[in-house]
Order: sequence, then structure tokens, then C-alpha cells
Amino acid sequence: MNFSETGNQRKTSKPITGKTRIFGIFGHPVTHTLSPPMQNAAFEANNLDAVYLPFGIDPAHLKKAVASILPLGIKGINITIPHKETIIPFLDSVDEEARKIGAVNTIEVSSGRLIGHNTDGRGYVASLTASDINLAGQRVLMIGAGGAAKGVAVSVLSSGISELIIVVRHLDRGKALAEHLTSLFPRKPIAVVGMNAERHTFQRKGRETLLINCTPLGMKQDDPLPFPLSWIEPHWIVSDLVYRPVETPLLSAAKKVGALTVSGIGMLLHQGALAFEIWTRGKAPLTVMKEALEDALSALDSR
Repeated sequence: MNFSETGNQRKTSKPITGKTRIFGIFGHPVTHTLSPPMQNAAFEANNLDAVYLPFGIDPAHLKKAVASILPLGIKGINITIPHKETIIPFLDSVDEEARKIGAVNTIEVSSGRLIGHNTDGRGYVASLTASDINLAGQRVLMIGAGGAAKGVAVSVLSSGISELIIVVRHLDRGKALAEHLTSLFPRKPIAVVGMNAERHTFQRKGRETLLINCTPLGMKQDDPLPFPLSWIEPHWIVSDLVYRPVETPLLSAAKKVGALTVSGIGMLLHQGALAFEIWTRGKAPLTVMKEALEDALSALDSR
């Protein structure tokens, strides 16, 4: 199945037929997603007759969209903003990981049932492992308390970090997440602070610290920075879930300070690979998927 990718466009010399399996992503909007070139490259590499398509689903139509998955013969779906939490009541079941997180980013279709999974957190941890970063003993500052943050929080807490500080604009939402996480990890120190907290709240001289931006801030040129740059220390690790631009303003500034940085591309790659393996029961071709992401980004940046 030979094809080339430009953004979300898929060109193939092999015709799509009634036997072609359909996969995709539900989100609103989905014009920015790089999952189609990544997953379509994976299908080609594994010689699968399948296609992955973006579906822009308005929140008001989410229930109907989910109800259409089985009648249309769709074999698997990724879920992105803003549906990761609100989609759960429309599924037949969710696995233990997704239940703990309270959000779903992957739907498996199995024996006529829609099963929710969440690969975000494991994908994020895998991206750190690929960068030779060990989470054991790390103090984590996590910005945000949305669906992606929930997945990341559960996975890093499961990976031996020393404490988690959730940094949020809305304290009520942060406290709700902290209470949920504490019920799952009662022995882990978990705190919530507002964006307007004093600098000393975040300073721990010499402490291993991982700062994670789990908000969309950084996707747009006029976005404010998610964290005061002057508070970042050279021995910190700074990561961003935003993957376009690859080097966000947060990462660029952190790099100038001397901090180690990790872009959002790694998480996108590894969570997508885990979804691919759930759907196909085959090994994800990571190198091919990474190259497809890089090519798609290069094409978008050249426009």
C-alpha cells in the first residue's frame, strides 16, 4: 500500500474497497491531528488493508457518533480533545487503566462491544524512557488537570516518582483530581497549587524535578506561557505534551536555561503505537511511525 503524506492527506495506489478496515480519530477540531499519517504508515508497513481517517465531531453529536461506530463497521477509534472524559458513558466498558484515569483515548471494537482504553500515560512514560529519563525519585510539577493530565498523572505515580504537585488555574478542578489520585495512591504526596502561587512553592534546590505541561498552551503563537520561565532551574527536566510546534516557547526557554527538554512528539508516537497494537494485536513499527510524523510536520512547516 504505497502512499505519501502531506498533513492529513493520504494518497495510495491501492484502492480502498469493501474489505478495507476503517479506523480513525474523533475530536473537535481535528484539523491539527498528525495521527492519520502516523497510523496509515503503520498499516502500510505491516501490510494491512486499512485506512485511518479524522472525524470532526461536535460535542453535541458525540453520542450519535459513538452509536455509528458499529453500524459503519469502524474497527477502532482514537479520542482527543474535548471528548476524552465525556465519551465514557457511551461505551460498553472501559479497562482498569482507563477507569483509574477517568478518561479514554482509544476505543477497541471487540465482539460487537466498544471498549475504552487510555494509552496517553503509558505513551508519555515510554517517551521519557526513550530519552533515557528515569522517573524514580523525581518530583513532578504537572500543569493542568484535564483528560491528558489524568493519564499522565496515573502513569508517573505508578513509576516511582517521589511527589506530585498539580498546578492549575481552577483550584476546584485540581483538588478533584488530587482527591481521586490520592484514593489510588494513598502513600504518595500529592498537592495542588494555583498558577499565582509564590516562587518558593516550586523551588527545591538540588531536587530532581520534572515539569510537564499538560495544557494546550503553546499551540498558538499568542498563547501565554504555562509556567514562569524565570522559575525553571538548569537541573530540571521540562516536557510538553504540545507537539506542534515541536519546540514550544516553554521548551525553547527551558533549553536556554540549561534544562533537559522533551517534546510532545514522543508521547504522540508511543500512545499511537500502543493504540495500533490494541487494534491489530501486531507489533507497532515505531521507526516507520516516527518518520511519518517527522515528514508530516516538515510538510506542514513548509507551507
